[in-house]
Amino acid sequence: MASSLRSPDSPPHLGRAPSYIHFTPRRAMASFENLVALANYEEHLRGARKVVWRDRGEKPVEVLDLGECLEHACRGGLRAGTIAFTLRSGVNFILLLTRIKRIPRRFRLSLIRHALFGEDSLRFAAMLGTFVGLYKFLLNALPILLPQPQPDELTHARSRSLFRASIIGSEDHSGTETPFDEGIPEEVERGLAQRRKAPRRARLSISAQAHQLWVRKRTRRWYSAFAGTVAGAIAIMFEKHSRRVGIAQQMFVRGLQGSFNAMSNKHGFKIPHGDVMVFTLCCGQIMYAFLMRPDTLPPSYNRWIQVASKVPADAVTLNMTLVREGTFEPEVMEHVLTYPGITASNYAELAARLSKARLPEGLRSFGQPFGPCEAVHPDIDSCVTVQFAHFWEVFRWMVPIYGALHFLPMMLFRRKTFLQRPARMLLRAAMGTARSSAFLGMFVMIFQAYFCVKHHLFSKIMGLRSSSAHSLLATLAKRLPPWFAQLLISKFSFFIGGLLSGLSLFVEEKRRREELAMYVLPKGLESAWIMARGKGWVFGMGSYGDALLTAVGMGMVMSTYQNEPQHLSGLVRRILYQFVGPN
Repeated sequence: MASSLRSPDSPPHLGRAPSYIHFTPRRAMASFENLVALANYEEHLRGARKVVWRDRGEKPVEVLDLGECLEHACRGGLRAGTIAFTLRSGVNFILLLTRIKRIPRRFRLSLIRHALFGEDSLRFAAMLGTFVGLYKFLLNALPILLPQPQPDELTHARSRSLFRASIIGSEDHSGTETPFDEGIPEEVERGLAQRRKAPRRARLSISAQAHQLWVRKRTRRWYSAFAGTVAGAIAIMFEKHSRRVGIAQQMFVRGLQGSFNAMSNKHGFKIPHGDVMVFTLCCGQIMYAFLMRPDTLPPSYNRWIQVASKVPADAVTLNMTLVREGTFEPEVMEHVLTYPGITASNYAELAARLSKARLPEGLRSFGQPFGPCEAVHPDIDSCVTVQFAHFWEVFRWMVPIYGALHFLPMMLFRRKTFLQRPARMLLRAAMGTARSSAFLGMFVMIFQAYFCVKHHLFSKIMGLRSSSAHSLLATLAKRLPPWFAQLLISKFSFFIGGLLSGLSLFVEEKRRREELAMYVLPKGLESAWIMARGKGWVFGMGSYGDALLTAVGMGMVMSTYQNEPQHLSGLVRRILYQFVGPN
């Protein structure tokens, strides 16, 4: 009777415990639904991650009409603007946290609100969002409005054969490597000697090759240049006027860099140590401007050079007025005399020079027409010892800064390699920090030595010329052309000192030299342009000069990025890929 009432889904009654696990259909369905929910959750996470970070090797989006083109551009512009707003707000908030303890409590909340939702973040987001949206729309709309003529069968067959050959040639490389990533050769990772390679030969994955074929098939080269020019000129207007110049300069020099690399690769020529040559020329202009025309450099850059030089600011002013006018203000010399740690010998020399400058008009004398060494390094008597002292001061000052630049990227972006070989990676970062710090220390040391040597040499030559001795040195000094002695104390001599100091770039790692050259190039070009405009050699561009410069720069940058991205620097390439994508 009991057996007849047993439900068919229940297990048979046994005298012992069953050796299997029984799942009811309801539990089985619940487990299946949980797996589906987990899979959907992971898919949503991957989708959310793509909104923030673009995966490598993403294929270009095919748009068939202007409606799809507008939708694609709006999506890209909204994504870029959101990321730009988040990044700018985050940076502002972190910078505020570094000094918030020094701010009164009643102002902290308003400053935090301004850092997170202020005008700077909104302008930055509007600039990048507008640029990406306009660029994507123009780049994808031009092939629809102005389609490229279809190639003939011979050209099409040749393209297929080249594509097949490129795939075969790249089989030995990783399939995830693209021209938008700058990998580190295996030989460098192992510390072995690198094999000689052709300059800037791109190793493209299949997805990147497909992108390149899409570019050649759907677009012409001027499409990306035109889109970058128009988008750059309009987008820069959203930023504050004070920031437009810096952005325009960086975009222009990055465009020059990519265009020059592409041209040199196409025509097969290369300038040996071109990065060092650019760096030295820029340093010559910058050091001349710092000492003779500080008004042609940004005030913040002037302050940074002043701190890095380890020279009193009044000594720089004293040297500038003596070289340009042959005089100095007594108040400036008095400030130098109050310098902490000034030696007794230097104090006596400067005090005697100050007393001569305060004599009546007919008896007044300001001394030699250049800044005295006693004012340049008042706390050290010897012009030899001061070189090593300043080198050590600059080296020790830059170690924390360069240490962060070498250690943090290694731990953030190369964690796997760091965990596998921590000792080797730490040693490499330490060596990089030492070389970078020594580079700037050597720069200051070279210019300081040049400054002291040329002035001592001038004093020695003039002393031998005025003497009645018939020694060999006196005879040589009297036979030297007059222009040589005047060159030692001329304004142009400081340009030569900057050229010599620029040779310190050889101390830095080779892979960092080009980036440092691109950093100083805008400053040097801006200073030279202001000087040339003051002499009437060039014309002014009015209030729209920054927009015009940005348009030209972004036209060059985007033309190189869309057609030959391997010729851009790794930093620029990665940033553009994350914000713009393939198309």
